[in-house]
Amino acid sequence: FLIVVAVVVALSRTIQGPRTQQLTKITSIMKLGTIATILSATSVAGFSTNNAFVARPTSSLAMMPQSSKTTSSIHSASSDKTFYPFAETSSNGKISSTMLESSNGPNSEAEDGSAGVRQLLGVKGASAETDIWKIRLQLTKPVTWIPLVWGVMCGAAASGNYHWMWNPFDPNDRDIMLGLTDASKGFVAMILAGPFLTGYTQTINDWYDREIDAINEPYRPIPSGAISEGEVIFQIWFLLLGGLGIAYGLDVWAGHDIPSVLLLSIFGSWISYIYSAPPLKLKQNGWAGNYALGASYISLPWWCGQAVFGTLDKPVYWVLPVLYSIAGLGIAIVNDFKSIEGDREMGLQSLPVAFGVDTAKWICAGSVTVTQLGVAAYLYAIHEPIYAAILLALILPQMYFQATLLLPDPIENDVKYQASAQPFLVFGILATALCVGHHDFSV
Repeated sequence: FLIVVAVVVALSRTIQGPRTQQLTKITSIMKLGTIATILSATSVAGFSTNNAFVARPTSSLAMMPQSSKTTSSIHSASSDKTFYPFAETSSNGKISSTMLESSNGPNSEAEDGSAGVRQLLGVKGASAETDIWKIRLQLTKPVTWIPLVWGVMCGAAASGNYHWMWNPFDPNDRDIMLGLTDASKGFVAMILAGPFLTGYTQTINDWYDREIDAINEPYRPIPSGAISEGEVIFQIWFLLLGGLGIAYGLDVWAGHDIPSVLLLSIFGSWISYIYSAPPLKLKQNGWAGNYALGASYISLPWWCGQAVFGTLDKPVYWVLPVLYSIAGLGIAIVNDFKSIEGDREMGLQSLPVAFGVDTAKWICAGSVTVTQLGVAAYLYAIHEPIYAAILLALILPQMYFQATLLLPDPIENDVKYQASAQPFLVFGILATALCVGHHDFSV
């Protein structure tokens, strides 16, 4: 609830000003929102797999100066140890001001009036911010909530038990009160998957990557000193415990004898922790890290949505999301191409580093395409030829974009490929979920 309020308040502050200025900002915000929705709903770019963890410093983070137009002042101020949050040595992986100066450069504000919204979404081009609620929101990277919300929707569809308030396709599904109840459950499940548990995941990931982020993304809230160590730790626990409380509430609401939503939430939170934190730190291993990422963004929210509205009592309910998580592994590989040099220097075994770009791009394309073709074949085998044909029609454009964008140059075309191909993937997941929800498995 606090996060939702923060979004509303922050947005209202963002568009203050003369009418002409408001119109310019609103137009830019609409453009950014469209792009962010496409990218975040169809990729997992917001959750990077290319960072490394260095031992936690014993002292808390010092506050660093902010600039209204760019964080370049942070770099220049880093020569003064008073303002620098980490040890002034580069031995044993520690970060020095020299390393900061050789980083990817400052985070220049977007000049189209969208810098304030970029800050709220947690993407590059953001404005420097001192409002603690905006900073807390930025840590949760709202742009990455959308894939999880989509996954919950797919799970609800797969349950076959979600009721509309007024279904135009089914005259027997027009119970307004039942529809309102299900809509409320779905909304709460989306709040669980998005702001709380994805917010927890992103915050803990930034916490364990705070030192390497000082090199790669020094404008992020933690390495810039915009938020204190204690405030970050409080946010991690608040989002985790709040999310688990909501999960249990959903189990009670759904009348579950076994708290399946709570168990899924505990498991997902554990995966998020071992993905980012030592000693396991799955993100250091290309296969394990990428698959954990794919499963977190596809399987877990699907199972959550299905558990809220139905049951998970058939193997197919588990197998199909797991298969799509293999496709998610391929999506995660796309995000690693742009970070090959940094990964190699930090000793991270991303798949492009381990196998080379040429092999990794084929692993990426194969995992995405072959998995979906297998799902389409399964739908045809259970006598659902229409859904199989729809899925095949959504696979073909992805293959085209793989041939024209991904395979020729995955480094140059990574973002363009994701924006072009992944909408077809996510709609394919929804089509599969609808098929599962409508199919009679008792026959």
